[in-house]
Amino acid sequence: MTKISGNNSLTFAVRRHAPELIAPATPVPRELKLLSDIDDQEGLRYLFPLLFMYPSNPKMGDTNPASLIRDALPKLLVFYYPLAGRMVEGSGKKLMLDCTGEGVLFIEAEADVTLEQFGKTPCPPFPCIEKLMCVDPGSDDLVGSPLIQIQVTRLLCGAFIFTARICHALCDGTGATQFLTALGEMARGADVPSILPVWQRELLCARDPPSVTCTHPEYDDVAETEVHHKIATDEMSTLTYFFGPSEMSSLRRFVPENLACTNFEVLATCLWRCRTIAQQLDPEQDVHLMFFVNSRGKFNPPIPIGYYGNCIVLPCVTSRVGDLCNKPLGYALELVMTGKSRISEEYVRSTMDLMVVKGRPCFKTRSTYIVTNVSRIGFNKINFGWSEPLFAGFPYDDEEFPGVYCSFLHSTNDIGESGVLVVLGLPTSTMERFVKELDIMLK
Repeated sequence: MTKISGNNSLTFAVRRHAPELIAPATPVPRELKLLSDIDDQEGLRYLFPLLFMYPSNPKMGDTNPASLIRDALPKLLVFYYPLAGRMVEGSGKKLMLDCTGEGVLFIEAEADVTLEQFGKTPCPPFPCIEKLMCVDPGSDDLVGSPLIQIQVTRLLCGAFIFTARICHALCDGTGATQFLTALGEMARGADVPSILPVWQRELLCARDPPSVTCTHPEYDDVAETEVHHKIATDEMSTLTYFFGPSEMSSLRRFVPENLACTNFEVLATCLWRCRTIAQQLDPEQDVHLMFFVNSRGKFNPPIPIGYYGNCIVLPCVTSRVGDLCNKPLGYALELVMTGKSRISEEYVRSTMDLMVVKGRPCFKTRSTYIVTNVSRIGFNKINFGWSEPLFAGFPYDDEEFPGVYCSFLHSTNDIGESGVLVVLGLPTSTMERFVKELDIMLK
């Protein structure tokens, strides 16, 4: 399953119904809630997009999925009532949540296209994506906007596309999965989510006084390096590539026998190396690899089951370009393994303290490759009654910093093998060189 594209020739019309605000079914507490010091860092103050494609299911008959999901939302928001509120900002850029109960934004739509027209195995980049996403005109500013924005688009064949934009300052990928899984449960008739939500953001707030005890290169020199390192999106191509058992076996040929590493570590390292070679950078320049790590299990006692806030940190590893491109893969792989092994409860607490000390900075993106691995958090299991989705995950490359992010999604190939679908964007000329380097490793 390989797809390289800068655009898609498929076009279709979408008829949207009037937007609705869906509020909790019963009155909810009116209160002001503080976010954690992991939640409200600058790099998470946006709505991240998700897209799910569901094939038609004869067992569901003529049931309208939009109606089913719309009816489930008010019931679920009684449990997740903070998500129906609005964000406010206090002193020191501290985000707070005003639990107003105003609701989440919802749009029902119909498209004159069939699921089959998206291809046998649909994957990014998706055509007409702007027609499939619910976007509130004012949502570029989190303050005062709906924090979840959902669109359900029915297709001609009985299939449907579910999209959501979710405030990252409120949920990480695990938290979003928990919320959407519960929405599926309620749509299928449950009265109570199987996992009850836990707020408790105070568990991830800075110490008093804050004490930055670890090194955090992911936030170093951000003021100087983040002069909006952007690439014009019309120069970009998107690659989707499936890595199953045979592909991973090919990559592991380059792994030294003494390194006991995970598939994630191997794949992230290989992509970082191929990407750096393709960029043709100065050999003396430093480049960085960063990857989100779920730290829920690093705490003692552990973060409670049901906690849906951000519990992620972003370790950074650095290499000189010449070393990364010319040394054996084991060199870079050891860097990645060491960076990942640094994550501990103290590292997370040090990150929280740094947010307060440094004024909630954004992580750096210049000369940086950021991997988001959501292949194992359960997006592919979210079920509204039509069974599991044909595609589940991020629908496009990051708009703010195109070419910086890479997503790992769960997928299966044509013969039913499970694996990882990699989605990344690069300038078109760089992409051609990247694919050539990757093919060398895979062959």
